[in-house]
Amino acid sequence: MSSLENNYSTAPVSEFLLICFPNYQSWQHWLSLPLSLLFLLAMGANATLLITIRLEASLHEPMYYLLSLLSLLDMVLCLTVIPKVLAIFWFDLRSISFSACFLQMFIMNCFLAMESCTFMVMAYDRYVAICHPLRYPSIITHQFVVRAAIFVVARNGLFFLPVPVLSSRLRYCAENIIKNCICTNLSVSKLSCDDITFNRLYQFVAGWTLLGSDLILIVLSYAFILKAVLRIKAEGAAAKALSTCGSHFILILFFSTVLLVLVITNLARKKIPPDVPILLNILHHLIPPALNPIVYGVRTKEIKQGIQKLLRRL
Repeated sequence: MSSLENNYSTAPVSEFLLICFPNYQSWQHWLSLPLSLLFLLAMGANATLLITIRLEASLHEPMYYLLSLLSLLDMVLCLTVIPKVLAIFWFDLRSISFSACFLQMFIMNCFLAMESCTFMVMAYDRYVAICHPLRYPSIITHQFVVRAAIFVVARNGLFFLPVPVLSSRLRYCAENIIKNCICTNLSVSKLSCDDITFNRLYQFVAGWTLLGSDLILIVLSYAFILKAVLRIKAEGAAAKALSTCGSHFILILFFSTVLLVLVITNLARKKIPPDVPILLNILHHLIPPALNPIVYGVRTKEIKQGIQKLLRRL
């Protein structure tokens, strides 16, 4: 009997079961409707923005190409996380294969850092536009956007590829129940029989190094922008200069605030119900993607006009 138990405890795991809100299973039913609506809003708004930028010749500028990159990242993040969450809520499809779980883990980590990096590039774009307007056309070119996109993908792909690789190489014994709606590194790796210290340390160092350096460069860009704007003497020119940064600043605020709340709740998880960080993690993949294109559409005259033209064609 002991030998059978031993064999069972070391049997390899081929799939995981995702248990959303382990303490409040009833949450799933009333959460599914608002999450579905937010998902449709995020996908529809980002698709509309991408089509508008593609069809409107006046929007074929580096700033709008960077916004297109942000919209693509938002859509991939949404599609990676939300359909599986809704499948659990609606059809109780809790199982996820070993490979699909680690693929989801890679995309979530990598694309979140890609978004942060894109915000940093967009901040540099605004810095050059306001602090060095005469040099803007020669610095922020279409070639610059291509190089920036390659940098965004390569930097974050290389840094975050080890996260799922390290997790997938761990030994998973009998336990295969993930107390989360998604395959986060910490939720999955804690099921392993092996020591996960290095795994957690790598994600912590990589995450904070990349996101932290992006945030520092964004803050520096806006500090220089503010300094330049305060020197402008012409009436109304300062307000006009700041308005071009307004949409971008609001997006960064959305992204940073939700991420900060998520980090704080994870650090204080002993004092709050474990289901709260799970819900915030889901919302972090929904709220910024849903709001980003709306903010730009409302605040940017060129995009607003492009969307109106697109709607008239339909």
